[in-house]
Amino acid sequence: METNFPEHVVDIEQRLRQIAAVVRRKGRALIENYGLTPPQFDALVILNRDGDLTIGDLSNRLFTAYSTTTDLVDRLERAGFVVRQRDQEDRRVVRVKLQELGSNLIEQVLDARRAYLGGILQSLNSEQRKEILRVLDVLHDKMSD
Repeated sequence: METNFPEHVVDIEQRLRQIAAVVRRKGRALIENYGLTPPQFDALVILNRDGDLTIGDLSNRLFTAYSTTTDLVDRLERAGFVVRQRDQEDRRVVRVKLQELGSNLIEQVLDARRAYLGGILQSLNSEQRKEILRVLDVLHDKMSD
């Protein structure tokens, strides 16, 4: 199957995927030290970004089955990364809330990723780093339209 993409689209998409995979792999090495799986860490990141969620909402954001998400939250709760809390307005609703330990882990992983990337970018001069950022900003802006 031959497709007609503008020049370099295939190469750019491939490089973006490769870069994202390397950065993600560096962060995952740290979460393994905590005995967490990548989906468990993804759940922490979602809770950090979106706030307290029901198991169903979290399940939808993780693209996992409700039962899988329930097991995942059970493990995160036992480790002290999250707690389940009854909703103030509807006591039948239970929300998953990120704990300080979970927030701290996210920051440690992001710091490790940033340190790795900083080490790589250190070999570039300031103008080269600014140009990379400028191009990434242009790409992001076009994707956000």
